[in-house]
Amino acid sequence: MSLIPVTILTGFLGSGKTTLLKRVLTEAHGQKIAVVENEFGEENIDNEILVSEPGEQIIQLNNGCICCSIREDLRSTLSLLADKKRKGTLDFERVVIETTGLADPGPVAQTFFMDDEIAESYLLDSILTLVDAKHAATQLNERQEARRQVGFADQIFISKSDLVAKDEVDALMHRLKHMNPRAPQKTVHFGEVALSEVFDLRGFNLNAKLDIDPDFLKEDDHDHGHEGHDHEHGEHCDHPSHAHDHAGHGHHHHHDDDVKSFVFRSDRAFDPAKLEDFLGAIVNIYGPRMLRYKGVLNMRGTERKVIFQGVHQLMGSDLGPAWAADEKRTSKMVFIGIDLPQDIFLQGMEQCLI
Repeated sequence: MSLIPVTILTGFLGSGKTTLLKRVLTEAHGQKIAVVENEFGEENIDNEILVSEPGEQIIQLNNGCICCSIREDLRSTLSLLADKKRKGTLDFERVVIETTGLADPGPVAQTFFMDDEIAESYLLDSILTLVDAKHAATQLNERQEARRQVGFADQIFISKSDLVAKDEVDALMHRLKHMNPRAPQKTVHFGEVALSEVFDLRGFNLNAKLDIDPDFLKEDDHDHGHEGHDHEHGEHCDHPSHAHDHAGHGHHHHHDDDVKSFVFRSDRAFDPAKLEDFLGAIVNIYGPRMLRYKGVLNMRGTERKVIFQGVHQLMGSDLGPAWAADEKRTSKMVFIGIDLPQDIFLQGMEQCLI
């Protein structure tokens, strides 16, 4: 049995996850999709489009899709689904996991790396994060869960952009880009998004290209710090998405996001042993605060690119394609995390070079 692709759908409360899911489930796309729901709020998807028996864990829909809610943990639900598929009692081609709006997607993603049985049945395709344009600035300022969801994303969909002014959307996109430069952003309306933009994104595929926004690596009018390594939203940051008006007094408090990203780049090759030791050490100390990290690295001893990535404490590497004869062998690594000590990371990486 080939691996079953899995998409994790996350986003803060009210961002439109259920709207998007309903569309995916009811559209005549000919795909059989299993939806694992971890949302026990009033916007439960089965209230409107499913009729379920009390205590029923898996519901078959009329278009061949199925829906199930997590009664125990995610691992046992996925295991049950894979078992039913193997036995032929359930027919589905892919899984969508909808996390609760307050969830950290990290442990959900880790399930696919940590558990051998799950890893043998499923392939984690990507994490999709929905961001509500109307309420995003407040949510990102006040709720770490919302910031973490952005940090984990492989693809960001911005909903409700028609309810706010264009400059607010631009400011939000600018802010999101500096929290997570590797996730493409797209504005969507009422869950109307092509399925090709939802499935088979290969965001977690180690051989997928490293999606760092090329503009993020350039110097621009927002000073990106030394050598274009980073951009910090500090005290003097004037993006409108950071400002809140306190009780109409016109006093703007500029918020400094704790979820930030920075990029390490070098044209020198890495010493594999030194790099392994250093990454092992920082993951040991900062792992819980390291949301996503991914890179294409030039490693001594191989003519191929080394593709490296991790989530929290779990990391892995894979050999990618060979460096082309005329290609500049530049290592690039993006780190996305919560209050990570950028100087320690960048200096440590520098010391692993030959």
